[in-house]
Amino acid sequence: MLENGFGRVITFRYTSVFMMVVKCPRCGKETEYNGNEFRPFCSERCKLIDFGSWADEEYGLAAENTALTEEEIAEIEKALEERQG
Repeated sequence: MLENGFGRVITFRYTSVFMMVVKCPRCGKETEYNGNEFRPFCSERCKLIDFGSWADEEYGLAAENTALTEEEIAEIEKALEERQG
C-alpha cells in the first residue's frame, strides 16, 4: 500500500485502486471519501454533532456590512419609480 497526501493506492495482484482518504472535520479520523454516505465526516455521529453545532449557532459565516447609503437608496427608489412608471 502506498500513501500520498490525498489517499492510498492499494495493489491487488495486477490492478491498483486509488482510495481518496480525508480527515473527518469533526474528530480528525481518516476515512475513505468515495462510498462514504456521511462524507466528509467519518460517521453519522460526527455528522449529527456538527449539524447540532450549526443549529446551536456555534458556527457562523463572516459577512460584510451591507448597509445601503442614502445615495444607493435614492437610486433604487428612482429605478423602481421608472419601472412602475
